[in-house]
Amino acid sequence: MRAIACIYLLVYCYHKNVYAFQYRIHATLLFYNHFCRNDMIAMDQQKFNNGYIIGISFISALGGYLFGFDFAVIAGALPFLKEQFHFDEIQEGIATATLAVGCIVGCIIAGSLSETYGRKKGLMLSAAIFLVSSLAMAFSHSSTAFIIARFFAGIGVGMASVLSPMYIAEIAPAPMRGRLVAINQMTVVIGIFVTNLINYSLRNEGSEAWRWMVGLGALPSFLFLSGVLLLPESPHWLIRQSKIEKARIILSKIGGSLYANTTVKSIETSLQHGTSSSLYQLLDRTVLPAIIVGVGLAVFQQLCGINVVFNYTATIFESVGFNQNDQLRQMVFIGLINMICTAVAMWQVDKLGRKPLMLFGAIGLTLLYLVSALLLQQHSAAASWPLLAAIGIYAMTLAP
Repeated sequence: MRAIACIYLLVYCYHKNVYAFQYRIHATLLFYNHFCRNDMIAMDQQKFNNGYIIGISFISALGGYLFGFDFAVIAGALPFLKEQFHFDEIQEGIATATLAVGCIVGCIIAGSLSETYGRKKGLMLSAAIFLVSSLAMAFSHSSTAFIIARFFAGIGVGMASVLSPMYIAEIAPAPMRGRLVAINQMTVVIGIFVTNLINYSLRNEGSEAWRWMVGLGALPSFLFLSGVLLLPESPHWLIRQSKIEKARIILSKIGGSLYANTTVKSIETSLQHGTSSSLYQLLDRTVLPAIIVGVGLAVFQQLCGINVVFNYTATIFESVGFNQNDQLRQMVFIGLINMICTAVAMWQVDKLGRKPLMLFGAIGLTLLYLVSALLLQQHSAAASWPLLAAIGIYAMTLAP
């Protein structure tokens, strides 16, 4: 998903200034820093309305939960879908990959829509798309209908994966920004775990259990849509639209009148210093190395093979003799390990450093994949252990 977001950034920067692009690269998913050092020191001493800030951040982060849900639900639903629609290997791959294709589209259109109509309306649209597509998948009576609905679910998820962290970053005070944006990553892994747990609980509901599995996505979508209706618009977007007083009211609720005045002034200053740019400026020697490294790491993170373990868990464990109940139980273990290790990584990553963690993760996954391949070739049930370890290593090293 981060690779898709990086591709989105390259497209998005075409009609935005270099300053805005640089702050998005620095914050990974579109967050910025428009406070000078003196402002930062002042805000460190500022008292904020923490309950309000955390509340709106959690509502926005439900977009991450939706991504976790749809990413994980296919693994549990796939055995039932193969039985229902008689999928061959190609159809199985298409049904799984269609979500990612939709995500690419969602990531690309999210920026222009949110710039034109606002972050709040963009989040509302993503929740509505996911709500409708979840119901469409549940009531599908052909493989084609299911795949099309899953594609549109990917559009909703792709939009939310860009807009949720963007919204949190734009509305959160600088001293709290990093921690609050991290909420989005945590909701993703919580979504994966809860979805795997629900899939396991539905294992005895018959051959059409998959309808419940995918259809239950309508519930968090509805909660997300309802919550977004209560959110304020992004102050940064309001100021870009010259709606200064509306932005000031929202910022005052976050940190008081002094914080509101300081923030409005800082955003206005940052917008005034923006300059026009083109894609050719991405080839500048001062920018290109950072782009290559950033996009390369994001691509490597997706190509390291871990998505095969997440998406084809049932198929992998079926090949070593696990029955359907055991396959779904293994998915619960995978979700639990992923969630725990992600929490540990978020706690320790800044202390240990990202480069050592990535090197350890790359070496660790290489060895674990080799062991897993040998055990799978022998159809040994022991292959589950290195695969579970690979999930943990990935969550603690390459995922943060």
